Amino acid sequence: MKKLISVIIPVKNGSNYLREAIDSLKKQDVPVQIIVVDDGSTDDTAAIASSSGCEVVSHPFCKGQVAAKNTGLAVASGEFVMFMDHDDVMRPGTLKTLADELDSDPSVSAVQAMVKDFLSPEIKSMPGTLVKPEPFFGLFTGAVLIRREVFDTVGPFSETRRTGEIIELMTKMEGAGLKVKKLDFIATDRRIHNTNFGKTARGEEFKDYASILRERLKMIKR
Repeated sequence: MKKLISVIIPVKNGSNYLREAIDSLKKQDVPVQIIVVDDGSTDDTAAIASSSGCEVVSHPFCKGQVAAKNTGLAVASGEFVMFMDHDDVMRPGTLKTLADELDSDPSVSAVQAMVKDFLSPEIKSMPGTLVKPEPFFGLFTGAVLIRREVFDTVGPFSETRRTGEIIELMTKMEGAGLKVKKLDFIATDRRIHNTNFGKTARGEEFKDYASILRERLKMIKR
């Protein structure tokens, strides 16, 4: 029997692209529990997710994407877990390929594929530095499949951060001796548009990355 995969989508006011992301998950050929965490949206995000057959959990006010990931984890029932941004599009066959790799090697705790940037069709132009022309490995949602049990070992995400939580997770996994395997294929197309969180939270992102780096250096010195 194929193992259930819980895909957690944290989102605030995502009515513009959410349906496309959900549709790409519904086309995957494995059992998927799609959990949409509505983080205080004021648009019809929750209604779109509900009408698309997703499990919806709503925050009464915005708590941030890190807290939303933890909310999703609390209700995830799959043996494998993935986080996905509401504005990205998963390629066909991605979840099966990732899950098969995890199934084939019990020593691996997570598998990591590549993403490829694309400029959202409604955007006429964007600085070239924001759109990478080639596929690349990155600690992005939509490209990393994790065993649910990993969070029993390393704990939930730190909600004191606004960004960098996936890097922090990988650092904790490394410290716990958990293995991550890289796979040479494109899992998800990463949408670049005017309101990408990574752009709007750039200042906080750099602060959090610096903090994570300091913690990692402390681990190495032990």
